[in-house]
Amino acid sequence: MRPFEGIRILDLTHVFAGPFCTFQLAVMGAEVIKIESPNAPDMMRDEGNFDDLNELGLSNFYICQNSEKKSLSLDLKAEKDKDFFFKLLKKADVLVQNYAGNSIDNLGLSYKKLKKINPGLIYCSMTGFGKTGPKSQHPAYDSVIQAFSGLMELNGLKSTGPLRVGPAVVDYGTGIHAAFAISSALYRRQITGKGIEIDVSMLDAALMLMTSTVSETIATGISKPNYGNDHPDYAGYGTFKTSDRDLVIGAFTKKQTQNLFKALKLENISHEVALMSKKQLKKNKKKFKKIISKVVICKTADYWEEVLNKHHVPASKIRTLSEALDSEQIKSRALLQNSFLKNNLNAKRLPTAAFSYSDGSPKITKPAQKIGKSDKDIRLSLIHI
Repeated sequence: MRPFEGIRILDLTHVFAGPFCTFQLAVMGAEVIKIESPNAPDMMRDEGNFDDLNELGLSNFYICQNSEKKSLSLDLKAEKDKDFFFKLLKKADVLVQNYAGNSIDNLGLSYKKLKKINPGLIYCSMTGFGKTGPKSQHPAYDSVIQAFSGLMELNGLKSTGPLRVGPAVVDYGTGIHAAFAISSALYRRQITGKGIEIDVSMLDAALMLMTSTVSETIATGISKPNYGNDHPDYAGYGTFKTSDRDLVIGAFTKKQTQNLFKALKLENISHEVALMSKKQLKKNKKKFKKIISKVVICKTADYWEEVLNKHHVPASKIRTLSEALDSEQIKSRALLQNSFLKNNLNAKRLPTAAFSYSDGSPKITKPAQKIGKSDKDIRLSLIHI
């Protein structure tokens, strides 16, 4: 049994952040009913890399956060469909929506109204800036939040200027925060019997993803400068050139720095480090970094990754995503699971969850559905309500 079996979630979300939130709950066993307008379905249905999947409305960008869900087609501007929605709502535990501005209220689907129909409802709103403040009505995408939050500026270099983090990390980080908030609210309802409204902001999530950096800026009053792949204080924490490709070394503590020099067969410097204070280590950063660079350039990144890890020094060559996905480490995990899409090998595996249980782990059991695929079954299940 997966943890959320028996929980019904109405999913009124689109694009990445919202659908990923409900996908995480779906692979944990919740019955997630994705509700889309027949005239304006989730825009990601046909935004993928393969024409055959796009034509089906099952693009690779859609299925990765919409598998394991049912699909219901409703025009919530039409009274007949809205009446059916209200009937469905009576038997729901959670509603998740990520409409911008007042769009959801204009449809007559605010929490204030829906809690009268279902007092136990957990109602989660996911927006760019949250429901309060001067930007509460403004739309946003991942890149916009990266720009507003300071993440883009922090990721750049003086030579390049601000740089967007390529993958939609804010979207997916927001999805995880929302899934956690909903999980907590479900636990709270077990105790109180009451529903609740949840306000999730992409901007807030972005800042939470930078917690230590935010804390540093608050404490010092200075926005952290961009360091790229280097570290301002520690010689063994950064990127180094080897004989074939770049290597990232993560010697942060004094012990790790000692072990780093042992791995480089520089026992004398390892002993020297052992006698230094943290302040002295920082003062000698440039000297030590130069020494490390001269040694690691002589052999391959694979060689150093193995040697340094054996000496308990965090290290990895810089891999492409394809190389990472093909690694034995990833293959040993339950991260990538069968998409269950028939007759298509382009999207046969999907990232599912970042954890597993000893029993009842997150899993995909059915593929993403074409729009309205579950209409008949859902309507039949509610015929007597």
